[in-house]
Amino acid sequence: MKVMLQKDVKDLGKVGDVVSVSQGYARNFLFPRRLALMATEGKVKEWTHLQKLAEVKKKKARSDREKVIGELNGQTVTFQAQAGEGDKLFGSITSLEISKELSLKGFEVDKRDIILEPIKMLGQYKAVVQFAEDLKGEVTVVVDKA
Repeated sequence: MKVMLQKDVKDLGKVGDVVSVSQGYARNFLFPRRLALMATEGKVKEWTHLQKLAEVKKKKARSDREKVIGELNGQTVTFQAQAGEGDKLFGSITSLEISKELSLKGFEVDKRDIILEPIKMLGQYKAVVQFAEDLKGEVTVVVDKA
């Protein structure tokens, strides 16, 4: 019996693979756990169509992110914060605050895409914005005394 896998199944295949299994294995294990569907011609065509659409969306999102990284490189974000002795801040500047400041400048960057340690001193720092393994940009963060 030919089935199309909906989830990865160990020792059988990955999502979307059309594999041949015994009827009992399909009926008693794969179908009840919603790991596979009967591989009809229509479902296989629908799956390939959905895969193509997902690939197009992924390419568009990547090109949009590349554009944002190009514009984001070299940007400077400035914060005014209260500091005590030795220029130590009362609190810290986090990736969430940097994300909010970048959104005010017109860049939609999630806080999880900003890589830096929390800033606890006055000064100038570099923050890395990483959308993917090979899509990285740098933002300068300046913290001045209020």
